[in-house]
Amino acid sequence: MTHAAGSEVREQIDATYRAESRRVFATLVKLLGDFDLAEEALHEAFTAAMEHWERDGLPENPRAWLVSAGRNKAIDLLRSRGRLGARKLEIANRIETVAQANAAKAGEEIEDDRLRLIFTCCHPAIDPKVQVPLTLREVCGLSTEEIASSFLTTTPTMAQRIVRGKGKIRDAGIPFEMPTAADFAERLDSVLSVIYLVFNEGYSASSGDSLTRPDLSGEAIRLGRLLVELLPDPEAIGLLALMVLQESRRVARSSPDGDIILLEDQDRSLWNSALIAEGLRLVERSLSTRRFGAYTLQAAIAAVHARARDAEATDWAQIVALYGALMVVNPSPVIELNRAVAIAMADGPQAGLALIDGLVERGVLSDYHLLHAARAELCRRLGRTDEAREAYAQALRLARQQPEIRFLTRRLAEL
Repeated sequence: MTHAAGSEVREQIDATYRAESRRVFATLVKLLGDFDLAEEALHEAFTAAMEHWERDGLPENPRAWLVSAGRNKAIDLLRSRGRLGARKLEIANRIETVAQANAAKAGEEIEDDRLRLIFTCCHPAIDPKVQVPLTLREVCGLSTEEIASSFLTTTPTMAQRIVRGKGKIRDAGIPFEMPTAADFAERLDSVLSVIYLVFNEGYSASSGDSLTRPDLSGEAIRLGRLLVELLPDPEAIGLLALMVLQESRRVARSSPDGDIILLEDQDRSLWNSALIAEGLRLVERSLSTRRFGAYTLQAAIAAVHARARDAEATDWAQIVALYGALMVVNPSPVIELNRAVAIAMADGPQAGLALIDGLVERGVLSDYHLLHAARAELCRRLGRTDEAREAYAQALRLARQQPEIRFLTRRLAEL
């Protein structure tokens, strides 16, 4: 194989890893019944792929090849550790069950395995504080550092939670299977939280060089669509609406150099009209049930922005009202901050700043860089330059994402 051809195959393998690794992992977990063994087998399978695919080219079905290779590597690992005898019958039964299901459903089973694993991680026997980070780590492959950042906690604390969650699944013998219809509702809130956190990490990465991670947001939307097909709950529909409406703005949110473009400055002709149309239909579908909650209300706010032909046409009064309803359904300091910003847009910066200062006085969100960035912006608009400079500097100290750091640095320099 020529150097150029080998380089192309390696690029294809890298792309396959990004697209398929967590799908393969979810299937291996189901086959092996062990998170750590599945993770080892996954990496062994991709190591084997580097050797075989560079020599022979990509197989017709890379995912199936990787699952098969991972299963065989896991058996080799167990054999080398003297553990195969105790596990052989269990794994053989699991493999036979999956083979029969795949034959009956023409491959759908592998496609559904990540959703199955999400429901496993959200089993009611697992501490609710552990369910979401465990799923983000094991189903979506986020690093412990990324998850800790999303939860505004330390990495060691988050690592302990994840280990505790895996231990609970192992020790309690929690099955890797979809819940029955009667159990769906019990786990739905956690599952929706997981999917939305995955989307948020893709839509606005918590750290790193890129503003967004399309692989994660795209995966969250795929899982959201699958969930709506399986369980058309109003809040599942509302969450899907919220994600596709936010995703519709992706291309307009950053410059070719990767710098942030604020909502008010975005070229709305770049917004994805097909996603907007889908999102608006989903919002109306959820609202019509009159059984909606926080995700549908957030989607309704995104819909107000989507319908505005430009920033000046935004109905900020309606957005303030929707945030008020959201505070009743799901009160939180972050929602309070977003409502304060909306009030600043509707009634002027002084009105919004008073509410943000109230949050500061209460000592909430003190480590949340967007609180300080919002306060800095309102102080800037009011001509309170020294306060704006101090707030921007504080936001800059807390920011971890490079595009946000560059944006805040420019704002500070402008003062």
